[in-house]
Amino acid sequence: MLWGLLFKETRETKETGRRMAFEMDQRLADSSHFIENWDLCRVSLRNDSTWPWLYLVPRRDGISEIHDLAPEDQALLAREIARAGDVLKTLYDADKINTAALGNMVPQLHIHVFARYKTDAAWPGAVWSVQTPEIPDTEQDNNAEIQKLKNRFGEMRGT
Repeated sequence: MLWGLLFKETRETKETGRRMAFEMDQRLADSSHFIENWDLCRVSLRNDSTWPWLYLVPRRDGISEIHDLAPEDQALLAREIARAGDVLKTLYDADKINTAALGNMVPQLHIHVFARYKTDAAWPGAVWSVQTPEIPDTEQDNNAEIQKLKNRFGEMRGT
């Protein structure tokens, strides 16, 4: 029940003034750890230490494609993707940042933003082209990574 509360929120839409619930797809929730909410996206750390990997999930109901977002949300999404990539590049000294919005397995719009290295198992191919087992972090490691990311996000905001 607690997880359901963490991944649900209520917001008021500009168009109707009605309160609507945002709910993160359970598969995304189960495979990641919440970091914080940005203006548009819920930001989570994927529970796999193979690559530093964030999920950005726009907090809009019924959206499965970027073009389904309102134009102002599309622009905001681009800025938030850039912010996530910048943080991963600087914090983890990545050789390359990959960004993807596939939706084949989980139709809810979510953006994968993750660090790549010339030494990783999939380089230079797509991470999905290699079958590497996920390596879940320990709770202590997750908490440390989340705090490191929160600190960097706060520095970018000036807080």
